[in-house]
Amino acid sequence: MDYSIVLHVLGALLVIIGLAGSVLPALPGTPLMFVGMLLVAWGTGFTTLGWGILAILAALTMLSLVLDFVANLLGAKRAGASRLALVGAALGTLIGFFFGLAGILLGPFIGAFAGEYIHSRHGGMATRVGIGTWVGILLGLVARVSIAFLMLGIFALALVL
Repeated sequence: MDYSIVLHVLGALLVIIGLAGSVLPALPGTPLMFVGMLLVAWGTGFTTLGWGILAILAALTMLSLVLDFVANLLGAKRAGASRLALVGAALGTLIGFFFGLAGILLGPFIGAFAGEYIHSRHGGMATRVGIGTWVGILLGLVARVSIAFLMLGIFALALVL
């Protein structure tokens, strides 16, 4: 049986799911895309997508993960977040997943706000830290989506050329 078709279909599905995951925080978007692209490369016997292209895609995947993490931290830290606010933002993110899109968007803000308020007992500072955390998350999202589309473009070009 020829498994290349199965690898291509599974790879394409993972790329599509990964692209959606670059926007939805619950899914590891770029890693899923990379695995999908790797499966397509495997399905072609690594002739269409060689190791050089795969190395570039792997590097972009890692860059996306690092930039996302750093943007989230810098957003909170730039606003003067305490360690408790950072823990609150992380907990808010995890708990937010259980409340759908609104929880995903508001969870980190509420968690950072609560953590900073417990730490400083100053509402203005807690609000600033919550907003800073949210801005960091948005910047991380922009980086993630940009890198996902760059990966998709490189992948498509490699397949066409």
